[in-house]
Amino acid sequence: MADAERTAWRRHSTVRVVPPARPRKLAKVPFLELADGRLQGVVSSGSDVDRVYVSSIASGTHAYHCSTNNNRPCGGLRGEPCKHLHALADEALLQYGADRVVRYLRVDVGAGVDTGRELLAALAGRHEPTPAAVVFSRFLRHLSYLELPGSAVPLPELHWFPATGAGR
Repeated sequence: MADAERTAWRRHSTVRVVPPARPRKLAKVPFLELADGRLQGVVSSGSDVDRVYVSSIASGTHAYHCSTNNNRPCGGLRGEPCKHLHALADEALLQYGADRVVRYLRVDVGAGVDTGRELLAALAGRHEPTPAAVVFSRFLRHLSYLELPGSAVPLPELHWFPATGAGR
């Protein structure tokens, strides 16, 4: 393999990390992602330090749900998004930026949104239960990496292959 090919392969064998739009604190929403056709994440309880909620908003339909990690429904879901969904939306706007979140969720917002409250007001969704296990499991997996000792050696499960040229 020529040096130019090797350099090109190295450049394409890593995933570019998109920096957050703005810094955010992880205490209230320690995990969030745009994945599986949803904005989804883990939100800390405001009243019990041992409880977390898994909240999600579906792309396109804007169906929303919030429950504890063991699928007990959030008591704040009374025909409208609860405070956990508001916190999730606020943090998503910080992490990914309004343009990316609005595009992912397929929301028509006209002049744009600045807050999670504005984003949720633009949604035409309804409550639709979704299982929390997959999101909570991914959150726990991410936490497990914090327990590993520091190392310069790459972790195989954290190395993603590029979409193009993967068959070389």
